[in-house]
Formats: sequence, structure tokens, C-alpha cells
Amino acid sequence: MKIIGTKSLVGATRRVARVMTQWRTSRRLVPTLLLAALCVGCSKATKDEHAGCSDHGCKDNKPKPGMCGEHGVLEEKCGICNPDKIAKLKPGEGLEVRLPSKESTKIVGVETATPTVGTAAESIECTAELAFNQNKLAQLVAPVSGIIQSVEVDLGTQVKERQPVARIWSASISETVAKAVLSHQTLERERKLREGGIAPAKDLQEAEAAHRAACQQARTLGFSEGDIDAMRSCSDEPVYLEIRALFDGEIIERNAVRGAQIEAGKPLFTEVDRSTMWAMLNIPEAQLSRVQIGQTVELMVDALPGKTFTGKLTWIAAQVNDRTRLALARAEVPNPDGLLRDKMFARARILTRQADKALLVPANAIQKVEGHPLVFVKQAEDLFEARAVRLGARHNGALEVLDGLKPDEIVVVARSFALKSQLLMSRLGAGCGDD
Repeated sequence: MKIIGTKSLVGATRRVARVMTQWRTSRRLVPTLLLAALCVGCSKATKDEHAGCSDHGCKDNKPKPGMCGEHGVLEEKCGICNPDKIAKLKPGEGLEVRLPSKESTKIVGVETATPTVGTAAESIECTAELAFNQNKLAQLVAPVSGIIQSVEVDLGTQVKERQPVARIWSASISETVAKAVLSHQTLERERKLREGGIAPAKDLQEAEAAHRAACQQARTLGFSEGDIDAMRSCSDEPVYLEIRALFDGEIIERNAVRGAQIEAGKPLFTEVDRSTMWAMLNIPEAQLSRVQIGQTVELMVDALPGKTFTGKLTWIAAQVNDRTRLALARAEVPNPDGLLRDKMFARARILTRQADKALLVPANAIQKVEGHPLVFVKQAEDLFEARAVRLGARHNGALEVLDGLKPDEIVVVARSFALKSQLLMSRLGAGCGDD
């Protein structure tokens, strides 16, 4: 009777345990893949007990030295038998995964493709609220008390710079203009007298000073030198003060009614230029180190689905809110069509880095083992390399691969979890070194 040595018995026991582990794992995860062509079942599928099993290291096909007899790859590169090496892989390094048969990928529905080259951007997402550009917002006020004689515009009226929007009359306005006209007449008389040698220089200097003071007061109300000269010829007509637009824009607020008595300093109209808007961003404190002025900001407004507005970051607050731990920032966003409005809420994305020729793979192509991202690179129909990669930005459902992959390599882009299951099946069984 042949006595089996202890070492042989232990090895055989471990092989049986490994096969059972593979069966249980495949039954739980991907039954059609892992049960399709295991060596232990080859005899049931073919007349030859070991037909098609040369790659798996069956007993009639002795493996070469240094080769994994079970999976037909180098022992040091066998990912199934060396799962502990996965976490130690650096980007570009990998372990090989042998599938049970060449038909396994078709059975499970594994799909492969080459990476795409496109644009990718790293970004910070935050909330935002739209506001008027404060540099293009103005209140039109009454510089003196008076009575509104006419209103020339209404809400929503598009105005041009210096366009009259209302006219005001008051006794003080008439008095101010009359003083300016009189001082101008006095100045002209004193100049003529001085030229004739009749008046002393002192009188001319006093007339010039009085005229400057009167004109300055008139200009404070909005009258120009030309307006004063024109009123000299029609001194008997009532004098009205015209309230004028400060720039090209739109009237968004009106408090003026014809015939109303108004006080000095009361706002009559508010005008704004909405060609640009401000987006006030709320940036988390932890992300502030990645933010700087000049970065591109993309806005998505729920009220305007399908549209993306792009602007530039122009200001970052010097303090953080002590309650919310958010920092306020401002982006200036072009609004040529007038779609953006004050107080709208938006989702903002600050682009902190942009790559125009980035290597992109679908998110489903990435599998993580102990937090380390892997892709499965095709080597043969039944052989894949689980390769460590370094990821960059996520952009439009794709992930940027910064290191570890070449553009012409074929990777698994769908059903990659089946390969991950095959890679990790030996965690409950024995490895190559146990044989």
C-alpha cells in the first residue's frame, strides 16, 4: 500500500479547498463565468479528461519553472494567487488574471475598448446666488426738493446714457440757475470794463469767483455751461431739472409719480446694466487652498435647464463664516441674453485644473481594491492585467487617468466587477506558494 506523505496530503487538501472556494465564490458572484471551464469540470465537458487545460497546469501538463501551474502565468505576476500584492502596486504596475476559459468574457458580457482622449477638468462644486453687478447698478435721486413735472420712463424701459427719465421743478432750482445766469452777465460786463481800463482788476477777479461758485452750484444739480447759456435767452420760462440716466441700462425700480412732492436725496429710479451678473459663491473652507482669482466658473441654474453659463472668479473673501465654515466669493458672468436674474439660485463649479488631451475611461472601468484604483488591461482572450492607475478629474461621467495607462491599450469598460471577483477569489483559499 502506497503511503501518502504529509506534505503531499496537505497540498492536496489545499488544492481541494481552493477549488471549493472558487466554486462557492463563482456561485455567489458570477456563476456562468467561474463555473464555465474550471479544470475540475473539464472531464464533464469533453471526452478527453484534460482537453483544453494546458494553460491551467493540469497534472498531464507540467508547468515550467517559475510558472503558476494553476493559471499559466508567472507566479510573481499571478494576481489570483498573490492578492496581497495588489495594495502594493504602483501606477503602471499590475498582476495578471487568468479566466477559466476564452469564452468567459462572452458569457458574462465583458466589454472592452481603448481609452478616449479629450478634455478633463478638476473642479470644486458649491452653491451660488445670482446678484446684480454692483458696478453697473445706480439709483437716480432728486438732488433738491421739488415737484415731479413729468416721468419719461417706466419699469423695464431700456435707457441710454444721459437720457432724461424725469423732470423736477422747484423755486430753489430756478434761483440757482438765475444766479448762474446773472453771474455770467456780470463777468462779461467786468471784462469789458477792464479791457477799457475803467474797472480795477479786483472787480474782475471778484466777478470771476462769483461766476465759478454759481456755476458749480448749478452743475451740482446737473446743469452744464451750455444749459446756463441757453437759459440766458429764455429767462422768463420755467426752469426744470432733468434727472438723467447714468449709463446704458434698464429701469428696474420706479418711485416717481407725476405731481408728487419729493425730498432731496429720495431715490426716484434704479437702473442696472444686466449684460454681466455677479454669482456669489459659497466655498467650503477645506477647498479654499485650491481656489484663486481668475479661475473659470461654470453655473447651472435649475430654472434654466440644459444651459451652462461661464464666468471668471474675481474676488474671494478674507474671512470664513464662523457658523457655516463657508467663504464667500464672487464670479462675474456674462449675461448677453438677459436670462440670468437677481436672486436666482445656481449650482457652481470652479475649474481648478483643465487638461485638453486627457486620457479618459468610463467610470465603470475602474475597480478599487483596498482603496486602490485598478483597470483591467486585455492581454489575451482569457488573460487580463489588473493594473494600478492614478486618477485625475471626473468629467461628464468619465475619469481621467493620469498615470499607468497608454492610449492604445484595450481595457475592460463594462462588467469589470467579474474580473475583480476572479482576482480576489483566492483570498479564502491557498496561493501558489502553498503547492
